[in-house]
Amino acid sequence: MVEILDDIRKLYRFAQPCPVLHPFVEFYSETSPEAMQQYVGDAPFTVKMFPSYTPTIWINLGAPYQLRHGNDLQQVDRQTDVLVLRSGIVERCNLPSDNIFTIKFNPGGFEAIFGTSQTTIGHEIVSVTQLIPAPLLRKLKRPADFNTRLQLVEQHLLDQYTRHRTLAHPLSFVRQAIDQFSASGMQLNNQQLASHLHLTEKTFYRYFTDAIGVGPKQFFATLRARNALTAWISQRTSFDHTAFGYYDQSHFYRDVENFTGTRFSNISNKPAAQQP
Repeated sequence: MVEILDDIRKLYRFAQPCPVLHPFVEFYSETSPEAMQQYVGDAPFTVKMFPSYTPTIWINLGAPYQLRHGNDLQQVDRQTDVLVLRSGIVERCNLPSDNIFTIKFNPGGFEAIFGTSQTTIGHEIVSVTQLIPAPLLRKLKRPADFNTRLQLVEQHLLDQYTRHRTLAHPLSFVRQAIDQFSASGMQLNNQQLASHLHLTEKTFYRYFTDAIGVGPKQFFATLRARNALTAWISQRTSFDHTAFGYYDQSHFYRDVENFTGTRFSNISNKPAAQQP
């Protein structure tokens, strides 16, 4: 299964963060055993995800799996929980008994909560024991329901945010820039965004790179391709490339190919029945 091109969300239960954490956490999710049985059955399967620069924690509640991040392939056993930046294509190779609890952060949200820039993650697959104490991880892995795990995780994140919230000032500029870029139809350039934030272009670039790990041009190209492809998948006949800052269709096709690593013709020929 491939993110965006297939409806991978149907395999999971989702929950939104509390209001305090909403600017920093995109969502929590957990594998739904009922959905797995319905859509996957008894065969091993893969989940492929495209770049997003959104730090993601995967707490393993089920079977071992393989995790490929770029050229790095790692075996993740039952006791191992990982953090990835998702700076490249990530692929999980799962057994049917796969069960994952996910914490997905917004860009920059990881630093606001833990006080450490997401740039320190880089292209690595990082052990979560650096972020979540072992006793809490053991509680999360005990037989319990989704809501119980949510309460435990949110309390930990709130405690961490309270400790590090004074470090979050530069991140507010990054969040504002992302919001303004999206609201502009994804057309504002670095100079325009810096001007809106009353920053020099050099300072804007430094804030952004220090927070996200890549320059704003690369990040916004990824964000635009992700959002545009998502819209195209759901509304092929009415899709308007100009709504995402593309001057012509060929520019959109090239961006999607760079984003997915797949020729656009292969995407467009995907049977409609497999679309979300």
